[in-house]
Amino acid sequence: MSRKRAAEKRQLLPDPKYHDVMVTRFINNVTKRGKKSVAERSFYAALDLIEARTGQQGLAVFKKAIDNVKPIVEVRSRRIGGSTYQVPTEVRPDRQISLAIRWLITYSNARSERTLAERLAGEFIAASKGEGASIKKREDTHRMAEANKAFSHYRW
Repeated sequence: MSRKRAAEKRQLLPDPKYHDVMVTRFINNVTKRGKKSVAERSFYAALDLIEARTGQQGLAVFKKAIDNVKPIVEVRSRRIGGSTYQVPTEVRPDRQISLAIRWLITYSNARSERTLAERLAGEFIAASKGEGASIKKREDTHRMAEANKAFSHYRW
């Protein structure tokens, strides 16, 4: 462990359109090579597409998708006596959001739609309904934790 003090969490400013910090976090994660305006344009276009396709509010579908993808437990490797165990641990709330955002971006990029906005919109809609690749990732994570429940006494 580092002897220095823990890093301070930076406060993010809410995004200009929806005034929501979660949206800012998502856009910052989508950003590549410093092109934040491109990421913003794609994200807002995705929310507009969601409203056009489903008739529901885009931000509400986005929030529901994040909530559905958030993992509750995950496995972490722990080395004990020469062997490595996959120990199930609960996920901190901040990390839950980070993992959900990361999985949504990863699996939306893997989709076959043409533009990033279409891929994001498709993944948000699927995740808000409880289907899609990012939901499958969460279920796989939970299944792995359930399978390794016998090693939960190694938790630290």
